[in-house]
Amino acid sequence: MPLLSTPFAQLDLLRQPDQPNEPLQAFDAADEYLLNHLHEQGLTNDARVLVLNDSFGALAISLAGLAQVTSSGDSHLGHLGLQVNLLRNQLPADAVKFVPASAAAQGPFDVVLIRVPKTLALLEEQLIRLHGQLAPGAQVIAAAMIKHLPRAAGDLLEQYIGPVQASLAVKKARLLFATPETKTAPVSPYPTRYNLEKPAIALLNHANVFCREDLDIGTRAFLPHLPKHLSRVRVADLGCGNGVLGIAYALDSPQAELTLVDESYMAVQSAEENWRAALSERPVEIRAGDGLAEQAEDSLDLVLCNPPFHQQQVVGDFLAWRMFQQARAALVTGGELWIVGNRHLGYHAKLKRLFRGVEQVAATPKFVVLKAIK
Repeated sequence: MPLLSTPFAQLDLLRQPDQPNEPLQAFDAADEYLLNHLHEQGLTNDARVLVLNDSFGALAISLAGLAQVTSSGDSHLGHLGLQVNLLRNQLPADAVKFVPASAAAQGPFDVVLIRVPKTLALLEEQLIRLHGQLAPGAQVIAAAMIKHLPRAAGDLLEQYIGPVQASLAVKKARLLFATPETKTAPVSPYPTRYNLEKPAIALLNHANVFCREDLDIGTRAFLPHLPKHLSRVRVADLGCGNGVLGIAYALDSPQAELTLVDESYMAVQSAEENWRAALSERPVEIRAGDGLAEQAEDSLDLVLCNPPFHQQQVVGDFLAWRMFQQARAALVTGGELWIVGNRHLGYHAKLKRLFRGVEQVAATPKFVVLKAIK
């Protein structure tokens, strides 16, 4: 893999989850452009730097040891990438402080470096949280590949930080410079909320939760067909989002022991709050994680999953395939993986490569609900 080479450092970086013959690198031209610009501007050793949405640590690790660096983002895999890449480049684990997006980073900060995220609601919430956290004369610089830089990102920077100036394009990347100005304290529109009729539950959604305004159509197709158990079964909601599948299942299966896991910290935060609202003090494990990578083998009877088909800006079924493999390892013999997926993704054929039996439980013109038996 190529090294990230900037005036600050030469770094050997891996994406997460790590996979053999990874075709994608853990940084891009926007990272390089931002770091080169920052070097030209100069960076003092005592500068307090906040890095937002740094996919696998490229920005934060480049500056580690050269400034006081705090990194914040919503991806557990991004956090894992930061930890792995610090070690890989012989830097101490505490060289960068990490704050999950479910919490607010505490300033004041002299420099804020932002990789524009796919979900602009996350960017908006992050900019709102910067109010009162910027030191006098602070620099706020956002970076993105042009194809992933909507005009609305600049509008949000101007609304919450101040006037914005765009750079020239370099290697199809662009920087946005926001000049902080005094503004009244903003009121966040997040979390959002919506209600379901069946089951009758209210769902809260923090800024980076998938389909935070309404239930996504895949889950809507899945809900009427969730299995029910009266016995004490061990169940995981894999990629739980706001927790709706796990909560709906738990309401009809009173003895079941639930684990809800997602790689988004804001999803986990939403799922925790929604579980308490719907199920009060019923025991549950809700955690941020790399899918079921930390789950013991043969420890689950049932896995429910509405798998994602993208990681940040990268579209593909790699994460879904990995989730299926993790589910198979975690399930007991005879255990079941239930999924919903777009018809065109061909999950039926993929599951047959891992499981001894695959059945179609239900179908709509767009989605299929499948049950795979280990």
